[in-house]
Amino acid sequence: MLTLSVSYSSLANAKLNIFACEPEYAALAKELAPDAKIYSATTAMQDPHQVQARPSLIAKMRQADLAICAGADLEVGWLPMLQMKSSNAKVRSTDQGLFFAAEHVNTLDKLESVDRSMGDVHAKGNPHLHFSPQRMLKVAEALTAKLISLDPASQEQYKAALSKFSDKWAQATSKWETKAAPLKGKKVIAYHSSFRYLFDWIGIEQVGDLEPKPGLPPSSSHLASLLKRAEAGDIMAIIVASYQSERGAEWLGERANLPVQILPMSVGGNDQSQDLFTLYDSAIDLLLQYQPR
Repeated sequence: MLTLSVSYSSLANAKLNIFACEPEYAALAKELAPDAKIYSATTAMQDPHQVQARPSLIAKMRQADLAICAGADLEVGWLPMLQMKSSNAKVRSTDQGLFFAAEHVNTLDKLESVDRSMGDVHAKGNPHLHFSPQRMLKVAEALTAKLISLDPASQEQYKAALSKFSDKWAQATSKWETKAAPLKGKKVIAYHSSFRYLFDWIGIEQVGDLEPKPGLPPSSSHLASLLKRAEAGDIMAIIVASYQSERGAEWLGERANLPVQILPMSVGGNDQSQDLFTLYDSAIDLLLQYQPR
């Protein structure tokens, strides 16, 4: 009986090993499971579409009790390889220890059909949903349920962590919306659809994309068409994510006399973005610097 008691106690107090595909979900996991061992497979300075299934990632996934990813096929080019190479049955199915954030919210820009001529698009919708505070709260609630299913002995701790995060998140969301109000109706040219949810939330209109098609680098003819669009004089700035090339943006910015702003794509995208809260703070503050004081 003593042996059984010690074994149960060890299981109840064991820390979950969490493998996060992107740093925003590592940050969310830290809010909801602060005692867990959390590893992020990528950084905000990497393109999450293109990741190499390195031996170090395989080893980390082999140890994972839970894998948290954006989903909507963002990781389709590398996650299946990690799952196969790691031989970890725990993280192969969402019925067990695999969690896709996009499966718990309504994504923007879903497509009924996709073909190669359309470029790097996602039929299941835009996967970069972490810049939508309302969606991230729903993801947090679903992730808490997943944590409890994997570690029921700690359910009270997970519920308390969710309550604390939800209250803090609601207060921060109200503050962000008030601060970002001057940005409503502003127009930008941006790279890819990386900030689709951020722009949708605060009311910024992306009127041009530096990519001629998703996943393709800017061509000379496409940049020329964007330069013509910029002549209307209603563009606030050119926006690039922290991991994206600035070359095309700098070319366009110089000729159109427009500022080029690099926004942190995720936690760690700049010195200010240390968690989800400071990520939002930094992105909004960087956009606001182009507004009259």
